[in-house]
Formats: sequence, structure tokens, C-alpha cells
Amino acid sequence: MGKQETEMLKGILEGMVLAILASRPAYGYEITAWLREQGFADIAEGTVYALLVRVEQRGLVDVEKVPSEKGPPRKVYTLNAQGTQYLDGFWKTWSFLSDRLETLRTPHATQTPQTEGEN
Repeated sequence: MGKQETEMLKGILEGMVLAILASRPAYGYEITAWLREQGFADIAEGTVYALLVRVEQRGLVDVEKVPSEKGPPRKVYTLNAQGTQYLDGFWKTWSFLSDRLETLRTPHATQTPQTEGEN
């Protein structure tokens, strides 16, 4: 993954993880594995775990400790009402930004805008 892609991903990873949790409860390794399956091979488990700690501290998820067959109990994260509201805001922001970026990418966007006084 290139530096530009890594930097962009940092800005949206929280929304991605919350979107995963909106579809089902999951634990950290499970989230990381799913992201890797989707092509985000360079995402480190530590990055996802740190993000999960932050969203838990902000009250966006509920956490349940579930016994594990291998080792200590797993923390299973579930998106709660506050997290759902936050995710809705993320999707609105995403739509706004992606619409504007698509406008910039189209050929007519390369025309220089008129400045005041020009007609």
C-alpha cells in the first residue's frame, strides 16, 4: 500500500470498522481479517485494536466478553444507538465528499472558475 493510500485509509478506517459492526457484532481479529479479505492487506491488528479502544471510550459500541476456546475471553463489539448515529453522520460526510471529488474529476471541472468582475 502506498503512502497516499495509507493516509487516506487512516481518515476513513473508523467509519469502515463501524460499518462492519453495523452489520454484525465482531471482535478485533475478525474485523482485521475481513478487511484484509477485502484487499486491505496492510492493515495491522494493532491499528484496529487501538481504534476499537477509542470507539469504546467514546461510547459508540457496546462490549461483551465472550469465552474463547483458545486463551482469554474475546471482546465482542456491537454498534450501539450512539454509534449508529455517528455512522449515519459518517455516511453523510462521505457522500458529500465523494460527490465533490467526482465533480472535480469530471472534464468540465478543469475549467477555471470565473473570478468576481469577469463576465
